[in-house]
Amino acid sequence: MNFARDIANLPPNDCPPAQLASIAMSLAQEYGLKAQVIDRYELENMGMGGIVAVGKGSNNPPKLIILEYNSGVLGEGQQKPYLLVGKAVTFDTGGISIKPGEKMDEMKFDKCGGCTVLAVMRAVASMKLAVNVVGIVPSVENMPSATSYRPGDIIRMYSGKTVEVLNTDAEGRMILADALAYGIATYSPKAVIDLATLTGAAIIALGANVAAIVGTNKQLTDRLRKLSDKTGEKMWELPLYDEYHEQIKSAYADIKNIGGRPGGAITAAAFLSNFANGVPWVHIDIAGTAWTQEGTYERSYNPKGATGFGVRTLVKLLMEDEKPQPS
Repeated sequence: MNFARDIANLPPNDCPPAQLASIAMSLAQEYGLKAQVIDRYELENMGMGGIVAVGKGSNNPPKLIILEYNSGVLGEGQQKPYLLVGKAVTFDTGGISIKPGEKMDEMKFDKCGGCTVLAVMRAVASMKLAVNVVGIVPSVENMPSATSYRPGDIIRMYSGKTVEVLNTDAEGRMILADALAYGIATYSPKAVIDLATLTGAAIIALGANVAAIVGTNKQLTDRLRKLSDKTGEKMWELPLYDEYHEQIKSAYADIKNIGGRPGGAITAAAFLSNFANGVPWVHIDIAGTAWTQEGTYERSYNPKGATGFGVRTLVKLLMEDEKPQPS
């Protein structure tokens, strides 16, 4: 938890994507994880249009960080891994669709999902859990400049789907979509969980003490929600009905990156579900819970700043999964 908080609390001038990648590589070395960092031009060659588009406005180039934990107990390749994906926007100005100045300093916390994933990988490796896990962290800095992506752009994603950009501040879903599609295609996971400080709408819906959870697999969603009751990291499920998918249909591309104000936390999840490719998938929107903010309930174990939300629940899930679950 403290590791997740410490990285998340780093100021944006001390933690661009390259520094986050460096932290991940050190982690891999210390705990025996397999690590890979994919740089901007390789991302471009691979067709990671979403990550490249969001990251190209900054002098700090984007990185895709991948950590693999293969438990020797089960034998490499014998058990499909869990795939954990964490949004890591090291600073989010909103890009061309720039945010208001008030509280923009808090946007150093837009990397909290990625920090949680790195911390979970550290925990799993240090505990030597008998479960296979892959952690993927797409990391960018979202800045306005002459090279930024724009509202009106149409981006071809890694999956081949095209996305019409209506708001460059809906950048988290763009980078997550590529990371999800790549992770699923590369690792054939048994389940995917993503964590992201994704939408202000999640805070409007549930406040600053409860994360929104949306998924395509009822069993996994229910397990996470029940585990969150035990860990004190409160989560509440929001529905993903077909009507929400209608809101992100585009006249010019396969989908658009925002669906308007109604149900904003859910339409963001609906966008991501387009890249889950039928694999059991759960999305956790931690926008309200990732750091202490207005309305945060005071807890003695949460000092001011990042909370490390999600680490306890995901580690608990993976600890439980060492034992075979009933089908």
